[in-house]
Amino acid sequence: MPDSATEGTILAQLIKLSVPLVKAAEKKLQRAGPGAPPSYAEWQIAVLIVVAVAARRKSKSAQFRYLYERRRLLMKLLGMREFPARSTYFSRYRRAQAILSKAVLLQGRKALEEGVADADVVAVDKSLLAAKGPAWSQAARREGRRPRGVDAEAAWGYSEYHGWVYGYSYEVVVNATPGSVVCPLLVSVATANASEHHTFGPKIQDLPSPTRYVLADAGYDSNAHGEAVEQRADGRRTGRRFVCPLQRRGGKPSVGELPRRGQRERSRRYRAQRLAFYKSRRGQKLYRRRGQTVEPFNDWFKGRFDLSTCVWHRGLANNVTQLSAAIFVYQLLLRYHHKRGGKNGNIQWILDAL
Repeated sequence: MPDSATEGTILAQLIKLSVPLVKAAEKKLQRAGPGAPPSYAEWQIAVLIVVAVAARRKSKSAQFRYLYERRRLLMKLLGMREFPARSTYFSRYRRAQAILSKAVLLQGRKALEEGVADADVVAVDKSLLAAKGPAWSQAARREGRRPRGVDAEAAWGYSEYHGWVYGYSYEVVVNATPGSVVCPLLVSVATANASEHHTFGPKIQDLPSPTRYVLADAGYDSNAHGEAVEQRADGRRTGRRFVCPLQRRGGKPSVGELPRRGQRERSRRYRAQRLAFYKSRRGQKLYRRRGQTVEPFNDWFKGRFDLSTCVWHRGLANNVTQLSAAIFVYQLLLRYHHKRGGKNGNIQWILDAL
């Protein structure tokens, strides 16, 4: 949109919806330190990144050109006295990852409060994305040969759906309640070799309070995950169910370190209960929601933000920023569409208008 665009434009309305959440995210993460405060607040740079990602400008240079052409409107909406220099935007881009990840959590909660989605059932999934540039084979790495243009921060990962991929991964939690619009609620980004056993655990404490069922594929099978979802610290039940196919590893029915016999027996009992529920008619019906929600979401998300071929940037921090911003944009568009009376997930028209 040109500089002459008014505050009534879609861009302005999206910015107004995003600013309170990004400001709140900055406040939760803010740490006082020595030295003078920066010329531009973290939330201001983060909103600029959100705008550029919403416009689907893939390189930082293209993003900055898009923003600079709209600088007067953006300065007015974000309360800036002057517009950041290109070098400032580039250097602050990597640092925006934490605030944008937190903003996704806050906007997920906001979307539930506004009735955009219902989180009685949620589903989690990890998806792989190829790195920008050539892959770095294990043989070449061992021999010390580094292909020109390779992203050295990426890693190899494997999934049944993608096969072997040299690149990055993102893990997303979406609502999966029947009849509800699919909305991302939580996200994290890592290299492709990141294990679901490590990435999902921190998200459990941030699951929405109304959530009763958590759907996950067999890669998430873990006693630790199941018990964290279904039990409180004092051992009482949370009222939630972890609905996940169970795997037998090394001939043992339980997973993880269980040093005490009583603890081992309790874990096996809870595991047997999870298996019985998963195999029940109710459990199978719920689990099918995963294939109808989070898996299609990954395809929609990658298609809308041109991620099917490869990520936008080189380097983990850059891609954490971009992917977190893209998830935030997706949430933002759903909220905007809902405020305009939309009852479905048809948000492509908003992206096309930017």
